[in-house]
Amino acid sequence: MKIEAMRDLTPEELRHEYEEVTKELFNLRVQQAGGQLEKPSRIRELRREVARLRTVESERKKRITDNGNNG
Repeated sequence: MKIEAMRDLTPEELRHEYEEVTKELFNLRVQQAGGQLEKPSRIRELRREVARLRTVESERKKRITDNGNNG
């Protein structure tokens, strides 16, 4: 998912997406440890997606705190 699409998600959708991605990442790491991972590049993709999701979340938190301090 692209970051522009992530920015359009509601906070609940963002949390749900984060949970799904981290679950998939965990499962791939288990497969990797067992030597059964078919597509190792998927781990890198998911790590980047987690980073994007966390970036969107931190942007929202920063926007909230910045708006609160301007008054």
